[in-house]
Amino acid sequence: MDARGLVRSVRSVGTTWRVGTVRAAWRRRRADAAGLPRPGAERARVPGTARGATPRAGGGVIRFARSTLTVRVTVGGAVFLGWDGADPEPSYALAGRVPEADARAGLEPDKDGGWRVVSERLLVVVSRHGTVEVRTPGGLLLRRELPPCWWESVPLPEAGPAGGAGADEGPGAGPPPGRWLQRSEVAPDARFFGLGGRAPGPLLRNGSYRLWNTGQGSVGPHGDPLYITMPVQLVVADVGTHLVFHDNPWDGRVTIGEGEEGRGSGHDRRGRSEIRMTGGPLRYWVIAGTPARVLHGWARLSGPPALPPGWALGHQHARWGFGDEREVRRVAAGYRDRGLPLRALHLDVDHGDGHRVFTVDRARFPDLPGLAADLARDGVRLVSAVNPAVKAEPGGTVYDSGAAVDAFVRDARGHEVRGVGWPGEAVFPDFTEPRVRKWWGELYAERLAQGFAGVWHDMNEPTAFGPLGGRTLPRSARHALEGRGGDHREAHNVYALTMAEAGHAGLRQLRPERRPFLFSRSGWAGMQRYGGTWSGEVAGDWSGLRASLSLVLGLGLCGVPYSGPDIGGSNGSPCPELFLRWFQLSACLPLFRTHAARSAGRREPWEFGAEVLAGCAAAMAERERLLPYFSTLAQLALRTGAPYVRPLWWQHPRDRALRACEDAFLLGDALLVAPVLAAGVRERRVRLPRGRWHDTVTGEVHEGPGEVLLPAPLSRIPVLARAGAAVPVAGTDGATELEVWPPAPGRTGSGLVIADAGDGWERPPVERFTVRRLAGRTVVEREDGGAVGYPVRLRT
Repeated sequence: MDARGLVRSVRSVGTTWRVGTVRAAWRRRRADAAGLPRPGAERARVPGTARGATPRAGGGVIRFARSTLTVRVTVGGAVFLGWDGADPEPSYALAGRVPEADARAGLEPDKDGGWRVVSERLLVVVSRHGTVEVRTPGGLLLRRELPPCWWESVPLPEAGPAGGAGADEGPGAGPPPGRWLQRSEVAPDARFFGLGGRAPGPLLRNGSYRLWNTGQGSVGPHGDPLYITMPVQLVVADVGTHLVFHDNPWDGRVTIGEGEEGRGSGHDRRGRSEIRMTGGPLRYWVIAGTPARVLHGWARLSGPPALPPGWALGHQHARWGFGDEREVRRVAAGYRDRGLPLRALHLDVDHGDGHRVFTVDRARFPDLPGLAADLARDGVRLVSAVNPAVKAEPGGTVYDSGAAVDAFVRDARGHEVRGVGWPGEAVFPDFTEPRVRKWWGELYAERLAQGFAGVWHDMNEPTAFGPLGGRTLPRSARHALEGRGGDHREAHNVYALTMAEAGHAGLRQLRPERRPFLFSRSGWAGMQRYGGTWSGEVAGDWSGLRASLSLVLGLGLCGVPYSGPDIGGSNGSPCPELFLRWFQLSACLPLFRTHAARSAGRREPWEFGAEVLAGCAAAMAERERLLPYFSTLAQLALRTGAPYVRPLWWQHPRDRALRACEDAFLLGDALLVAPVLAAGVRERRVRLPRGRWHDTVTGEVHEGPGEVLLPAPLSRIPVLARAGAAVPVAGTDGATELEVWPPAPGRTGSGLVIADAGDGWERPPVERFTVRRLAGRTVVEREDGGAVGYPVRLRT
């Protein structure tokens, strides 16, 4: 729910609710004033000169006058660097364990008193003053980290009982940690991607980006920060591609400067970036290689993406404000009667009793299990919104069970932290405590008993309403942080990640035979282990449409492959043309879902007229036809970390023109999709990667690299197939067949099929195919020499 929806809902909630938000904001400010230490004078510190080093497996520890640096090359090629004693210990981002050190990599002296670590894939050179260079094995510079700087502060003696000398030593009490700064230099032609979900574009422009998960309303092209921020940068340059991840969830800011190429400056023209963090360790990982190898390495480090059940790759429909069971049945019947395939209906938070989590409004939904069973007979699942805010009411089932296990976040004085959520005054579980995650996961039994097949986590930045700014928990709020203790400054960005961990583990425990379906509005690095995400409250205008594509592309490059927007935007009233163009784009994205706020009007395709309905029906039919391909891409993401939706430069990162292209994308390796992102467009220019491409509708052949002008009538958007591609599609009988596009002369093509595993945990084999021209005809062969096993449909 966004800020506009909040304002519109005030009338129905009443004056008491408004007063509650003011009271909660006042309490939040008061808690922070009392619970956070007051910083004293700051002192800057830099590493100083190198004094010696101690070799360790995979690298070693370099000692400086005022700091230490740990360098460790791990099996698989990822390099860890940690200052001030930071080790590659398990963290929220990592997949449960730290990769083993590569015993072949060793620490050795370098010139001028520095040190180097030589490995198979990277060379790390550390100067005697603390500059760190990451180079290719051939010595080409990928990244230079200048010596970091720390600012350390001491609390004032008169800070009071919450933070001064002699204070109560509760979890997270004590002096504030030192903030730090690290500046980096990369090649002049380098371009930056990542940092989580960023609306301006997958390509990060020069500017500053905050690392603080924030609930935003009406996300447009300039919104920052948004729901998912991650200190993950993917840097693409002629010299190579690399990913850097700063394993620190504190509030911070990344500033990007893409160099001064072509400006006539006499200064150093390297690209620049810097990261400033308000606290926490300075530890980071670097992975280099081709884009595919980098994302594979990142998935090995942070965990493979969760595999959605097969039905979650089809079309889904949601609305905040369905009203009652009759309205849900009416919408489902609307799809069925018009022959439109629908796989799931989502109920927002308003289906609960007074917006309480894990409850049902019995007046409006008297028999939710019966409704779910009736829908399931037509192949439609129910999905439930789940918010972390628990109504603070003694006698309530969820509140009482949570209080019994001390589940809720407390302040520095030991009192429950209360804010205002959709149920009114609320408390918030501390998901950084394993015991609390177990308790929360068990609560999903109620959702399964109601017939829900999946959940979507909302408002989990976490958002707590308030008119005085902040809109989250007090920064002084105490969290367990796996037993270490700390406050919300450290826990905020991982709150949604740990909530997703709790939900995913609970669903697996409760229903072990089925893969959970879970996606989350907020998250952090590693969130893909538990599910996907959606774009949040995207504005219902053309800028929101462009932001939708940017978010999906950017999140995919951060390791989150399953995502998609709210078709038509969460707010506003899209015109018929905009809705259709949004629908056509989303039919080619992993999460294919319509959704809108109650005040934004309906989003059923038939509400926009006959022409839009026909266009939406065609897009849905094509999505159904491509489901075997989407299933294959989902399995590939699980195995390799490769996103379904990829930038055009994915296979050609040295093509600078492709790096700048943000209005088209690759769907896997076989298809190129060029959505229409502006009003009135009926043809559009598309930049092609090198190779031959076939228009999937007209059959026209185009040669890349270069630009082509393609027709884009209102009824469809341009989609091209790579020459030689063998694409698994659903035939007229629903069975999988191979749609094969002839390879270019003298070339061979390829394709693969990984069968749909349905809702279970089966791991189907990978079937690989080669496409070649023999005696003037196109021939498909199975790589293992066996029979092809699928009908082959040749396209010309």
